Amino acid sequence: MKKFLAILFLLAVVGSAGYLIFQEGQKVQVSEDSLKEASYYQTLDNNMVQCLLCPRKCILSEGQRGVCRVRRNIGDKLYSLSYGNIASAHLDPIEKKPFFHVLPGSQAYSIATAGCNLQCNFCQNWQLSQVFPEDIESKYMTPEEVVEEALASGAESIAYTYSEPTIFIEYIIDIAKIARERGLKNVVVSAGYINQEPLRELCQYVDAIKIDLKGFTEEFYQKMTGGQLGPVLNALKVIKDEGVWLEIVNLLIPGENDSEDEIRAMSQWIKDNLGDDVPVHFSRFHPQYKLQNLPATPEQTLLKAREIALEVGLKYVYTGNIGNLKTENTYCSDGSLAIQRQGHFVLGNNLEKGVCPNGGQIPGVW
Repeated sequence: MKKFLAILFLLAVVGSAGYLIFQEGQKVQVSEDSLKEASYYQTLDNNMVQCLLCPRKCILSEGQRGVCRVRRNIGDKLYSLSYGNIASAHLDPIEKKPFFHVLPGSQAYSIATAGCNLQCNFCQNWQLSQVFPEDIESKYMTPEEVVEEALASGAESIAYTYSEPTIFIEYIIDIAKIARERGLKNVVVSAGYINQEPLRELCQYVDAIKIDLKGFTEEFYQKMTGGQLGPVLNALKVIKDEGVWLEIVNLLIPGENDSEDEIRAMSQWIKDNLGDDVPVHFSRFHPQYKLQNLPATPEQTLLKAREIALEVGLKYVYTGNIGNLKTENTYCSDGSLAIQRQGHFVLGNNLEKGVCPNGGQIPGVW
């Protein structure tokens, strides 16, 4: 039965009414006009199209989807199958993303659709990111409805997160335009596997982007994510060039990407290419998905990584998932406490619009 419903979703045209979309376990008929044509693709010979959104540049014949599972060739055009189909929505502390220099202590209305253009062996949201959109319950919401829900929740921002938000870039941009008009910030939590042109467009509508820099070797990326390091480094430079606030997370996996040499090389690259004031979060790995055979990252590994990054010259370096209060705090240039945190919660904030009591400015979105 499930396979039958999936076939209906993918292939059926219901008279003049259009394609079928399923949400919350029920079949919902949507007009053909509302099936969202994707941005960033080109048509090729023999009824084929090429997606230009991410570095994979998938070439698709009629009916085929990209690696992301949510962009499909229908009638010689590329369509998004995830537009408007919210598979997860929660109200989170913005520190959970993590953003430590964006509206500290505030709540973010967080949404995601199914799908991802990477295949990380250690994905913590694999039930959402590594599935087809028709295989998971979802709720259709227009961009206007998303903004209204965010405002009603008391959030100060909308976070596009959990799976890989760049694969629903059209939806993000349509929401973000409205959200900005209504006084909400827009923040993106991404792996940064996106081409330069669409990323530059996205940067026009969002206020902050957090990139998961998953490792610092091509070997790691190919083995653990099915992707490449180079495009992610390029994306980081584009975000910085566009003036969008940037934070970086590096999940340290024992024996895979946690050598001191790799951490030092990565920290030096960040300083040389992005500046010394980009916050870097070293996060603890917990066994999950396809890497349940590995141990959790020792706390000392994260503390040493932070020490190395500070030695290189990065100013704002944090640890995550270990509960070390000192390394979760933000400090002013004189060493005094700027923001005190415990996990995802702010215990104290001594900043006034990003300015320390000593008059020093801490960069961010305040």
